[in-house]
Amino acid sequence: MKYVALLRGINVGGNHKVSMQELKLLFEKTGMEQVKTYINSGNVVFSSEVKSKATLTDALQTACKTAFGFDIAILIFSADEIAAIAKKLPDSWTNDGVMKCDVIFLWPEIDHPDIVNKVTIKPDVDDVRYTPGAILWGMQRELATKSGLYKLVGTALYKQMTVRNCNTLRKLASFLAE
Repeated sequence: MKYVALLRGINVGGNHKVSMQELKLLFEKTGMEQVKTYINSGNVVFSSEVKSKATLTDALQTACKTAFGFDIAILIFSADEIAAIAKKLPDSWTNDGVMKCDVIFLWPEIDHPDIVNKVTIKPDVDDVRYTPGAILWGMQRELATKSGLYKLVGTALYKQMTVRNCNTLRKLASFLAE
């Protein structure tokens, strides 16, 4: 099966530095195949015969802790799950000079449609949509500083999420579709 692993909190602000080359080699040493990393924020596409995401997560988190010396939370999605999330992302949503669009991937403990009621949404700024596994959050770039998205940072809820922009989601979906 094909999967993507999203590593939370690496290479942010100069903290928890992890080389993507080292990460790729670590995944391969842990038994993953067809390993490919994408950008420096901790996105790893791979194949494995293991069908349990919990088993994969445990093995990869243990390997990362041993190799890098600190805990790294890892969220794993199957190719089908990523394709379903990408399909729900409106084609018109972009991450560029005009629009800001983020995909907030959710740990299973908080993955429920009611999650949107637990985040600050500014209706005149934010367009927020739930889909299983993620919150899709879009806004006009010029209004981004007024968004409720930034109120999430530092909260207990935020620790059960990892954020990528829509361009990254689309690229990961294309890698998994290959």
